[in-house]
Amino acid sequence: MLEIGQEQLELLERLTNACAVSGDEGAVRKIVLDEVEEYVDELQVDALGNVLALCRGEGDGERLKVMVAAHMDEVGFMLTADEKKGLYRFARVGGLDPRQLVGKALWVGAERIPGVIGAKPIHFTKKKERQNAISLESLRIDVGPENGSKIKVGDRATFATQFTRLGKSIRAKALDDRFGVATLIELVKHAPQNIDLLTAFTVQEEVGLRGAWVAAYALDPDLGFALDSTPARDFLPWNDEEENVTYNTRLGAGPAIYTTDARTISDPRLIKHLITTAEELDLPYQLRQPGGGGTDAGAIHRQRAGVPSVTVSVPARYLHSAASLARMADWEATLALVHAALGRLGAGIMQFAD
Repeated sequence: MLEIGQEQLELLERLTNACAVSGDEGAVRKIVLDEVEEYVDELQVDALGNVLALCRGEGDGERLKVMVAAHMDEVGFMLTADEKKGLYRFARVGGLDPRQLVGKALWVGAERIPGVIGAKPIHFTKKKERQNAISLESLRIDVGPENGSKIKVGDRATFATQFTRLGKSIRAKALDDRFGVATLIELVKHAPQNIDLLTAFTVQEEVGLRGAWVAAYALDPDLGFALDSTPARDFLPWNDEEENVTYNTRLGAGPAIYTTDARTISDPRLIKHLITTAEELDLPYQLRQPGGGGTDAGAIHRQRAGVPSVTVSVPARYLHSAASLARMADWEATLALVHAALGRLGAGIMQFAD
């Protein structure tokens, strides 16, 4: 089984430290292209910026065409108006909570200019103001007067959070979905020979699964897998009588196999295949059910005549914030499970049980 070592950790560090807000994924795309180029049979960057790579299997018989997708983009910000002296209005790109933004350090623009999200400090606010949720319109990105001319309206900004190991855990920005990108790179480097592996490192997932729509249409696969990171719901205090049935994943319990989300009902044949593989290889797993949200599978399964699809995610706390936290063991088990499951795929997987 594939394992996570120092090489894979250093790759994840480079991926998470890169800035790639939706629509501006170039920094991550460059890392992906450098990593996979020598391992693939075909490689292209499509019109939207997706990286599409083909790893052909072996043998003369007909092989399943299996698409595996992971999105390169992350949530962040776009500068929308220059208010001079280094202050900029901004808009959110993807799902971000304004309550979590004040005082957060940022990297802004292609040169990663340091900045901060500012708001009126407590010294200047009245009690009534402090009782209301802070509005996005009241916030500004501040890079200082010396740097104001180095950035411009339309530039992206993201959290200035460096990758950090915390014992058995990882803290970083953009684990959603650099976990998936790092995992998919490893799958390319160790591609199963029983299938044609069609990999898609997609763009603009955080703003509507846009890259996956065109990637799945172009690749025309038989099956689809989405690799992502999902919010772990193991932090909030629970009433002893309340059952956790929404986003019910936890750190340390292994990869999360999706049953359903707001975009997709995962294919039951693929769910069964993943569970059987995990149990036979004694790999941990958990079911992510039901819950909202969505992954690239929501776009993949609706292409052409339909593509049976499923999502497998690494659980993490505090996603879509300045720093997320996840367990090394969950990532390693996710890589091992998906690699093994792909290696066991055959034509019989497409049959429905009576």
